[in-house]
Amino acid sequence: MVTEVRPDHYAPRRYRVRHTTIYTYDDDVEACYERGFLRPLETWSQQVVTNEVAVSPEPQVISQHVDHFGNHSFYVEIRDPHRELVVSKTAFVDVAWPRPVLESLNAFTVAEAVARVEAEADAVVHAEFLLPSDLVDLGPEVLAYARQILWADRPLGDALVGLYSTIYRDFKYELGATSVRTTLPELLELRRGVCQDFAHLAVGCLRSIGLPARYVSGYVETSPPPGQPKLEGSDASHAWTSVLVPGGEWIDLDPTNDHFADSRYIVTAWGRDFRDVSPLKGVIYTESKKSKLEVKVDVFRVNADGTLT
Repeated sequence: MVTEVRPDHYAPRRYRVRHTTIYTYDDDVEACYERGFLRPLETWSQQVVTNEVAVSPEPQVISQHVDHFGNHSFYVEIRDPHRELVVSKTAFVDVAWPRPVLESLNAFTVAEAVARVEAEADAVVHAEFLLPSDLVDLGPEVLAYARQILWADRPLGDALVGLYSTIYRDFKYELGATSVRTTLPELLELRRGVCQDFAHLAVGCLRSIGLPARYVSGYVETSPPPGQPKLEGSDASHAWTSVLVPGGEWIDLDPTNDHFADSRYIVTAWGRDFRDVSPLKGVIYTESKKSKLEVKVDVFRVNADGTLT
């Protein structure tokens, strides 16, 4: 008899994350002013070992500050004419997520958790992640969907599992089905989208019943098809949801992949919705009529010395 050994996705590990954004134009860009999140966060689940940022052409200004949410925000200013902008980061990150304890979460019903969090949480944090935001509509459609999953007397842990599993079951992952302007009511009609959409919907459901929730941007380790090597640059950025529970802990869940976040997940930034954590955005001055965007991401597990496992 052969016993299958399942991998422990909560075991500590180290990752090398490379993220390169390339803009090309058919005419000179006279100047560009960009802001993005080019360093992973330091959190209870991860520590940044090293982080290197490279920008081409050489910027006149590059600076970093910690934003309102605690994210590392980089500002880049280039005033030399150019037809290609390349912004890349390479980070080595140690990751070890704690496994959520369903028994502890189930000690509270959803209604009890709402009341407990309201009593415990910092008032600013509570309001900030409970109110609607630009991309998280808390209208009647979202509340109706949430109430099918997060009813008041349901045990909290079961409710959170139900939330990510229901969204995973109800929606089809389909690139191009939505845009950054797609609203949650539109998503509920379409029943298809990408990780950004599903994270927004989970955030909206949690906020609509009274639990503060935030949008999380980062990466998740992926595996190639059996027997094939993993290709460099073949990964992508990812998004999921984090909810504040009694005791002040944030629990991260991924409706795109139907589970809680584990040690395959690397956090870059978090906020109220995607607009707070866009990887790179800015303003350019140009007569160019055509442009092209290319993004290359890879997430590789490495040994302590940085060599690939």
